[in-house]
Amino acid sequence: MKKNIIGLLLVILCTQLSTAQNDSLQWLDIELANYQYPFPVKKLELNIQNQELKMAYMDVKPDNYNGKNIVLIHGKNFNGAYWKTTIEALTQEGFRVIVPDQIGFGKSSKLDHFHYTFQQLAQNTKELLDTLKIEKSAILGHSMGGMLATRFALMYPETTEKLILENPIGLEDWKLKVPYKPVEWWYNNELKKNYEGIKKYQLVNYYDNKWKPEYDQWVNLLAGWTLNSDYETISWNAALTYDMIFTQPVVYEFKNITSPTLLIIGTRDRTALGKPLVSEEVRKTMGLYNELGKETQKAIPNSKLVTLDDVGHLPHIEVFENFIKPLITFLNN
Repeated sequence: MKKNIIGLLLVILCTQLSTAQNDSLQWLDIELANYQYPFPVKKLELNIQNQELKMAYMDVKPDNYNGKNIVLIHGKNFNGAYWKTTIEALTQEGFRVIVPDQIGFGKSSKLDHFHYTFQQLAQNTKELLDTLKIEKSAILGHSMGGMLATRFALMYPETTEKLILENPIGLEDWKLKVPYKPVEWWYNNELKKNYEGIKKYQLVNYYDNKWKPEYDQWVNLLAGWTLNSDYETISWNAALTYDMIFTQPVVYEFKNITSPTLLIIGTRDRTALGKPLVSEEVRKTMGLYNELGKETQKAIPNSKLVTLDDVGHLPHIEVFENFIKPLITFLNN
């Protein structure tokens, strides 16, 4: 009886905390105009698919610039802001750090109609580097950004000095296990999202049910958009990028990468697209990063693997020091 009462009190407390969080949740502009990034943001004007677009980016060049550059490519549920500590550490080492928000994300344009491909996003990123007159750079991608970084390295090997993949998705082809769902299905899922659902997803899938207050900001960035009257546009772009991820695998082309490559893999990660659409038995075979990291390292020529035990999908957030040390070593060698 006593345990039941305590359990009920905990549920009430959690509900009250969640309600309080919702009450204080900040409405966010569709291009995050009312959200400040850790470094100054500029915008590159692009003409793509008969549309005038703007691609936001941070370009942080330190006083002790060592002549080396690195591009940081964000994941699907994020934007350039979550690279703050990584930017700070890399610039202290003398690296120039370029951090774009891909079209459809963060402070960049969101569109009613756009054909999303990794090739298109890679080309946008290359145009940014060309505009900045950067001929060579290391390319680091996290999560969905890992798929994009891979595509960039395949398209522009002469530009990609080194490739770094931090818990990239796309290390397996989900089409082989998950039934296809049209864009409208993903769109309707996005429309249903709220603060509680977003936090629960990140708590379970990113942090193994171990929450820290500093993680709140990454929930609030997504949840704040749900208060926007343009949330349908935001959701539609999110749905289009889900379709891009699902239908455009890079796993079969790892063997063609020519750039020296570093894999940084949190082995607790179990991220995989479409898990709710398969049986429990099939679900257990998906997103096994402890195995996928090793398989990918074997597939990519001239690659190294750093495994981070008991770490999830976000090493640069969850265990920053364990992430940044091997990264800097790799970049300096």
